[in-house]
Amino acid sequence: MRKRTRGFTLIELMIAVAILAIIAAVALPLYRQYSMRTYRAEAQADLMACAQGLERLAAANFRYTDAKGHPPVLEPPLCDPTAVRQGRYTVVLAYPDNDTSRFLLTATPADPGPMAADGFLTFDDAGQRGWDRNGDGTVDAGELTWQD
Repeated sequence: MRKRTRGFTLIELMIAVAILAIIAAVALPLYRQYSMRTYRAEAQADLMACAQGLERLAAANFRYTDAKGHPPVLEPPLCDPTAVRQGRYTVVLAYPDNDTSRFLLTATPADPGPMAADGFLTFDDAGQRGWDRNGDGTVDAGELTWQD
Protein backbone atom coordinates (compact mmCIF):
# COMPACT_ATOMS: atom_id res chain seq x y z
CA MET A 1 0.00 0.00 0.00
CA ARG A 2 1.17 3.47 -0.93
CA LYS A 3 1.38 6.12 1.65
CA ARG A 4 -0.11 9.48 0.58
CA THR A 5 2.46 12.27 0.31
CA ARG A 6 1.77 15.80 1.31
CA GLY A 7 0.91 18.36 -1.36
CA PHE A 8 -1.87 19.54 -3.65
CA THR A 9 -3.45 17.60 -6.45
CA LEU A 10 -3.90 19.07 -9.89
CA ILE A 11 -7.67 19.33 -9.31
CA GLU A 12 -7.18 21.34 -6.12
CA LEU A 13 -4.81 23.74 -7.90
CA MET A 14 -7.24 24.18 -10.82
CA ILE A 15 -10.08 24.98 -8.40
CA ALA A 16 -7.92 27.61 -6.67
CA VAL A 17 -7.00 29.19 -10.03
CA ALA A 18 -10.66 29.26 -11.08
CA ILE A 19 -11.68 30.98 -7.84
CA LEU A 20 -8.93 33.59 -8.28
CA ALA A 21 -10.04 34.20 -11.87
CA ILE A 22 -13.64 34.80 -10.76
CA ILE A 23 -12.51 37.22 -8.05
CA ALA A 24 -10.31 39.10 -10.54
CA ALA A 25 -13.15 39.29 -13.10
CA VAL A 26 -15.35 40.99 -10.50
CA ALA A 27 -12.71 43.18 -8.85
CA LEU A 28 -10.97 44.66 -11.91
CA PRO A 29 -13.99 46.51 -13.36
CA LEU A 30 -14.87 47.84 -9.90
CA TYR A 31 -11.32 49.06 -9.41
CA ARG A 32 -11.31 50.77 -12.83
CA GLN A 33 -14.62 52.47 -12.04
CA TYR A 34 -13.28 53.64 -8.69
CA SER A 35 -10.09 54.97 -10.31
CA MET A 36 -12.08 56.91 -12.92
CA ARG A 37 -14.23 58.55 -10.20
CA THR A 38 -11.05 59.47 -8.32
CA TYR A 39 -9.37 60.99 -11.40
CA ARG A 40 -12.57 62.94 -12.24
CA ALA A 41 -12.73 64.28 -8.67
CA GLU A 42 -9.10 65.33 -8.99
CA ALA A 43 -9.90 67.31 -12.16
CA GLN A 44 -12.92 68.88 -10.44
CA ALA A 45 -10.70 69.99 -7.56
CA ASP A 46 -8.23 71.43 -10.07
CA LEU A 47 -11.00 73.45 -11.74
CA MET A 48 -12.10 74.80 -8.36
CA ALA A 49 -8.51 75.71 -7.42
CA CYS A 50 -7.96 77.51 -10.73
CA ALA A 51 -11.29 79.33 -10.30
CA GLN A 52 -10.16 80.49 -6.84
CA GLY A 53 -6.91 81.77 -8.36
CA LEU A 54 -8.87 83.63 -11.02
CA GLU A 55 -11.10 85.17 -8.35
CA ARG A 56 -8.00 86.39 -6.48
CA LEU A 57 -6.75 87.87 -9.75
CA ALA A 58 -10.10 89.57 -10.36
CA ALA A 59 -10.08 91.01 -6.84
CA ALA A 60 -6.81 92.77 -7.68
CA ASN A 61 -7.47 93.70 -11.34
CA PHE A 62 -11.29 93.85 -11.56
CA ARG A 63 -11.16 91.31 -14.40
CA TYR A 64 -9.91 87.76 -14.99
CA THR A 65 -6.69 88.88 -16.69
CA ASP A 66 -3.33 90.06 -15.43
CA ALA A 67 -2.57 93.76 -14.89
CA LYS A 68 -1.61 94.17 -18.56
CA GLY A 69 -4.85 92.57 -19.79
CA HIS A 70 -3.25 89.27 -20.82
CA PRO A 71 -4.89 85.93 -19.96
CA PRO A 72 -3.14 84.33 -16.99
CA VAL A 73 -1.21 81.08 -17.24
CA LEU A 74 -2.86 78.25 -15.31
CA GLU A 75 0.17 77.30 -13.26
CA PRO A 76 1.60 78.31 -9.88
CA PRO A 77 1.08 80.74 -8.21
CA LEU A 78 -2.39 81.07 -9.80
CA CYS A 79 -3.19 77.36 -9.55
CA ASP A 80 -1.40 74.01 -9.79
CA PRO A 81 -3.61 71.47 -11.60
CA THR A 82 -2.57 68.01 -10.40
CA ALA A 83 -4.52 66.22 -13.14
CA VAL A 84 -2.52 68.16 -15.74
CA ARG A 85 0.80 67.27 -14.11
CA GLN A 86 -0.28 63.62 -14.04
CA GLY A 87 -1.15 63.75 -17.76
CA ARG A 88 -4.81 62.80 -17.30
CA TYR A 89 -6.44 66.13 -18.25
CA THR A 90 -5.71 69.46 -19.92
CA VAL A 91 -7.23 72.59 -18.36
CA VAL A 92 -8.06 75.55 -20.62
CA LEU A 93 -9.24 79.05 -19.73
CA ALA A 94 -11.66 80.83 -22.09
CA TYR A 95 -13.55 84.12 -21.99
CA PRO A 96 -17.16 83.77 -23.22
CA ASP A 97 -17.91 86.42 -25.87
CA ASN A 98 -14.40 87.86 -25.27
CA ASP A 99 -15.66 89.34 -22.00
CA THR A 100 -12.74 89.36 -19.53
CA SER A 101 -15.16 89.87 -16.65
CA ARG A 102 -16.30 86.26 -17.17
CA PHE A 103 -14.43 82.97 -17.54
CA LEU A 104 -15.01 79.34 -18.49
CA LEU A 105 -12.58 76.65 -17.36
CA THR A 106 -12.63 73.34 -19.22
CA ALA A 107 -10.87 70.14 -18.18
CA THR A 108 -10.56 67.79 -21.15
CA PRO A 109 -9.36 64.18 -20.68
CA ALA A 110 -6.02 63.40 -22.30
CA ASP A 111 -6.28 61.08 -25.29
CA PRO A 112 -4.87 58.48 -25.05
CA GLY A 113 -5.35 58.12 -21.36
CA PRO A 114 -7.45 56.40 -18.71
CA MET A 115 -10.15 59.10 -18.88
CA ALA A 116 -10.33 59.50 -22.68
CA ALA A 117 -13.97 58.39 -22.96
CA ASP A 118 -15.20 60.13 -19.79
CA GLY A 119 -16.21 63.52 -21.25
CA PHE A 120 -14.97 66.98 -20.39
CA LEU A 121 -15.72 69.03 -17.26
CA THR A 122 -16.53 72.76 -17.12
CA PHE A 123 -16.70 75.45 -14.45
CA ASP A 124 -17.54 79.12 -15.01
CA ASP A 125 -17.40 82.41 -13.12
CA ALA A 126 -21.01 81.99 -11.90
CA GLY A 127 -20.14 78.65 -10.28
CA GLN A 128 -22.00 76.61 -12.92
CA ARG A 129 -20.60 73.09 -13.25
CA GLY A 130 -20.94 70.84 -16.26
CA TRP A 131 -19.89 67.36 -17.31
CA ASP A 132 -20.32 66.04 -20.86
CA ARG A 133 -21.24 62.51 -19.70
CA ASN A 134 -22.44 61.24 -23.06
CA GLY A 135 -19.38 62.52 -24.94
CA ASP A 136 -21.33 64.42 -27.62
CA GLY A 137 -19.13 67.54 -27.28
CA THR A 138 -21.70 69.76 -25.55
CA VAL A 139 -22.94 70.16 -22.00
CA ASP A 140 -26.71 69.70 -22.23
CA ALA A 141 -29.29 70.82 -19.65
CA GLY A 142 -29.21 67.42 -17.92
CA GLU A 143 -25.42 67.55 -17.65
CA LEU A 144 -25.12 70.73 -15.57
CA THR A 145 -23.77 68.85 -12.57
CA TRP A 146 -20.68 66.89 -11.64
CA GLN A 147 -22.70 64.16 -9.93
CA ASP A 148 -22.82 60.62 -11.35
